[in-house]
Amino acid sequence: MLLAEDDRAIRHALERALTLEGYEVTAVADGVEAIAQAHRSAPDILVLDVMMPGIDGLQVCRVLRAEGDRTPILMLTALVETPDRIAGLDAGADDYVVKPFDVDEVFARLRALLRRTNGAASGDGHDASPAEPDGQVAAADLRMDPQARRAWRGERELELTRTEFDLLELLVRNAGIVLDHATIYDRIWGYDFGPGSKNLAVYVGYLRRKVDEPGATSLIHTVRGVGYVLRED
Repeated sequence: MLLAEDDRAIRHALERALTLEGYEVTAVADGVEAIAQAHRSAPDILVLDVMMPGIDGLQVCRVLRAEGDRTPILMLTALVETPDRIAGLDAGADDYVVKPFDVDEVFARLRALLRRTNGAASGDGHDASPAEPDGQVAAADLRMDPQARRAWRGERELELTRTEFDLLELLVRNAGIVLDHATIYDRIWGYDFGPGSKNLAVYVGYLRRKVDEPGATSLIHTVRGVGYVLRED
C-alpha cells in the first residue's frame, strides 16, 4: 500500500494503524514522491490526501489514470462540500473519506476496494441473477460486461470508476427491486456508515450524471426514506 499525506501526525498515525491492521505501508509526504513511488513499487492500493503541496492528490490521481494505472485509490479529504467530493471522483478516485475520519471507516473502505478488485480479477459478480448469454447483464438500454468492467447505455460507453461500476451493476442485477441504504452499503462497502453519511447519495448523484443524460429516460430513482431502484418509468 502507498500512503501519501503531508500532515506528519496524520501520516504517522495512519501508517501505524494500517501496519497493525496487517498492511505493508510505504508512506510519503507529497504528490511528486507519490507518483514516483507508485511507478517504483506498483502498490496494490493507494491512499491519497487531496491537499498536498506541489502536486495535490487530485493531480496524482489524474496522472496515474492517464497512464492507464487502474490501481484502486482512496482519497482523504478535508473538503466537505459535495462538488469537492465529486472532483475526486472526476479525477478517477474510487472512493473517499472525509477528515476527521474514524480509522475503522478507512479500514472498511480499503477492504471493500480490495475485495472488489479481487472479485473483478476472479470474475465474481454481485448476485446470482440471470445474465445475458455472453456473461453480460442488462436492464432497459443499459448493458454491462462484468468480466471486462465495461458498461454502455445504448451505444454510448460509460466511463465509470470501480465503485461506480459496482454500484451500477448491483442496481442492474436487481432492476425493479428497491434496495435500501443498508443493503447497498453492505454490498458495495461492506460497512454501514449510518444515516448521517452522504457517501451513497454523492455516488448515486454522480452516477446519474453519467447514466441519465439530458433528454434520456431516467433509470436510477430515489425511493425516499428507503433507498434506490433502477427501472424505466
